[in-house]
Amino acid sequence: MTKFETGCLVVYKSRPARVTGVTDKIDISFSGGSKRVRSKDVLFLHPGPVANLDALDAGEGELDEAIELLEGESTSLPELAELLYGDFTPAAAWSAWSLLAEGLYFEGTPEALHARDPGQVKAEIAERTLKEQRKAAWDALIERLASGKMEADDRAELVEVERLALGRSETSRILHALDVGQTREHAHQLLLRVGYWPDDFNLHPLRAGLALQEPAIPVPELPAEERLDLTHLDAWAIDDAGSNDPDDAISIDGERLWVHIADAAALAPPGSELDKAACERGANLYLPEALVPMFPHGVTERLGLGLNDSSPALSVGFGIDSEGRLQEIGIHLTTVRVTRMTYAEATASDDSRLEAIASKLALFRDRRMQAGAAVIDLPEVSVRMDSDGISIKPLERGGSRQLVAEAMMAAGEAVAEFALRNDLLIPFANQPPPDELRTPDSMSEMYAYRRLFKPSRMATQPERHSGLGLDHYTRATSPLRRYPDLVTHQQIRAFLQQKPLLDEESIVERIGEASAASSMIRRAERFSNLHWKLVWLSRQQNWRGEAVVVELDERKATLMVPDLALESRVRRTPDMALDERLGVTVQSIDFTVPEVRLRVRES
Repeated sequence: MTKFETGCLVVYKSRPARVTGVTDKIDISFSGGSKRVRSKDVLFLHPGPVANLDALDAGEGELDEAIELLEGESTSLPELAELLYGDFTPAAAWSAWSLLAEGLYFEGTPEALHARDPGQVKAEIAERTLKEQRKAAWDALIERLASGKMEADDRAELVEVERLALGRSETSRILHALDVGQTREHAHQLLLRVGYWPDDFNLHPLRAGLALQEPAIPVPELPAEERLDLTHLDAWAIDDAGSNDPDDAISIDGERLWVHIADAAALAPPGSELDKAACERGANLYLPEALVPMFPHGVTERLGLGLNDSSPALSVGFGIDSEGRLQEIGIHLTTVRVTRMTYAEATASDDSRLEAIASKLALFRDRRMQAGAAVIDLPEVSVRMDSDGISIKPLERGGSRQLVAEAMMAAGEAVAEFALRNDLLIPFANQPPPDELRTPDSMSEMYAYRRLFKPSRMATQPERHSGLGLDHYTRATSPLRRYPDLVTHQQIRAFLQQKPLLDEESIVERIGEASAASSMIRRAERFSNLHWKLVWLSRQQNWRGEAVVVELDERKATLMVPDLALESRVRRTPDMALDERLGVTVQSIDFTVPEVRLRVRES
């Protein structure tokens, strides 16, 4: 049994210690402290005496010679110390034990140890060297990132941070090493700070997991089928300047209005590859920087109204009586000839036929208003990216924009009524009434009233659409842009051609899948528009704008900047009033939330 005496060298928790006293326990001292321990807590190395624990390193000694002499043999720690250093001193004992504890050249116990196989040693040296290199590279990476820098080769390592920023993982070794919270926002901040992403990078479509390329599906030829020829009617597809997917147009024939809609179901019948791709995407994705269609562009090129000399359409015809009710509803597969116009051109036009259309649709609008339709006129803007940069333009109300909106709503009611009269299952658009009916006038009243409305929903059973003031309604005028519209077209087309229709289960399944995808699209569009507004603001020097107070609570006020359709919350002051107009500047912009903090300018 080992006899511990004052001055001897022992190992305590992998470090050298000197025995300073022996009673029922052992008193030891080590670099930085002292302790009383049990005999089993320490390992005896050398009887000593040990004077300086900091001077024990004797190096590797005659390592190669010792390994060669011990080949195939077992020895003890004192013998190994003598082979390495020529003498069994405290420094030799500690250095020999350190080599044994390292486990690279020797293995076993202090009483019985042996040299490891040279091949194993060589392989482990290579592995340790590689680990050291990797650790050095990792430490250098973390140091660079902590200082806000990155090198080209760092991009591969930062993919894990990108995955967290996009919501595709929940952890990041890099953020952990930087002692930063492992959140999407912190990941986003890091990638912007080090230049992995440019300052204007829009991550929101990627975060939503949306496809950013059009479907790679061949576009079939149009089927040869009988159509009603309406090419003798002048028809106008009225849309925003720069729109590339015109799928509806209007015309008038005496007292009868027509809404012509691109016949998407002619190329995308139920179960086709085009139908499946459109269902999976749910809707077009409109980003300021790009349009990602739910159909291949070839479908729009073939079916877009006004893009060719004549176009196949599903045309909805109806009259409007003096009380604004629809009469003599008819739906036909047609051929039409369409002229494209911008809203500005249509508003400026003095064509009497457009005036006649507007007059009839005013009766329809009056009926909706009397039935409790909501008028919520909050600011809206168009955000676009082009070669000249970012443009933000307010959307004008009334005029031709209101005319087209009313025409499309009338067509939606007409198609819904047609379906009901013929017992057709289609996706109806329903919206329950708000808890309280109001007639808002000011911006703050409209802001508050909007929050009272519940979202509209799609269902095979019609209910009232309270927001529009219509007893039944369906969205049918954008089959190139929205999948539920396509399903309605598929059902109408099958009925007109006396072909099998989709059953209720198939329709519910389709609109459920498309609605889930469409919800992600709307979210990505909303955040993308906000993102580019913030980019635009960040590039303005000393921007000064005007905001309207639209909501007040106990501590905060919500401001609306009409020119940007941008909301921001600021600290409320006692003198603030609803609908008050305030001068504002930018206090800070955070692209990771995203949000802008405004500061009210002193008057």
